[in-house]
Amino acid sequence: MKNITAFLFTLLLPLLAISQPSTEKDSIAFVQQQWQTNKIARGVLWKSAKTSNLFNSNQIINILEIDLKKNQKKLALKALPQSRELTSKLAKESNATVAINGGFFDMKNGGAVDFIKVDNQIVNHTRSKSVRANAYLAFDKQSTEISTDSSSIGHFSNIMLAGPMLISNNSHSTLTKNAFNDNRHPRTAIGIKSNKLVLITVDGRRNESQGMNLHELANLLKWYGCSTAMNLDGGGSTAMYIHSEPHNGIVNYPSDNNKFDHAGERKVSNIIYVTN
Repeated sequence: MKNITAFLFTLLLPLLAISQPSTEKDSIAFVQQQWQTNKIARGVLWKSAKTSNLFNSNQIINILEIDLKKNQKKLALKALPQSRELTSKLAKESNATVAINGGFFDMKNGGAVDFIKVDNQIVNHTRSKSVRANAYLAFDKQSTEISTDSSSIGHFSNIMLAGPMLISNNSHSTLTKNAFNDNRHPRTAIGIKSNKLVLITVDGRRNESQGMNLHELANLLKWYGCSTAMNLDGGGSTAMYIHSEPHNGIVNYPSDNNKFDHAGERKVSNIIYVTN
């Protein structure tokens, strides 16, 4: 087994090292990272890691890897049209096995600020066009896509507009130079890796976990094997829920209470989840 692992590492390393603006040191650190892995349900794995070897920073990363061959019909969105609630409460109300926070929303009045459709019902229309919101998560009972092409996904029963797009067709997407993209924050993202859906949170705004900029986040998803990936709402909204875990199921360290604990959830307007 050690010889096989070493051989695969040798094959992967040249590919990892050319992902820009990453460094060879970071790509090697990611390949060598030891993950704590737990099976949550059939076709649902939870991987977590604390590291000080990525991007010259402390990072706490949680990943849910969902086998769509086994869970496509269980994938769902929940969206509040004009209000907000904790990710954990929305997940429990939906009988979710796992969940993450979704797209951007109105902090004052609630409701998504970008287009969202749930079970063929439009919950919110886009309030104003944003350079940030250029990617769609779209799925039904048969398939899941992440795309920038709105004309190709209209037939799906569930659609969430967010972004920006991080990886498309196995290549890094171009990211506009601005503070949102370039500064480190807590992050939530979603990607597709072969027949797996990848949900990821990166904690931030703490010495224990400093967060990532979107260039770093894109590298992380690319190294993990995602062929397409998009950013979701991050910052104080970043939250990951697993039904079997303590702290109301919240396994990351949300930053909205300015404490390093599991209690700092922000009320949000939509979540992505997998049902029991």
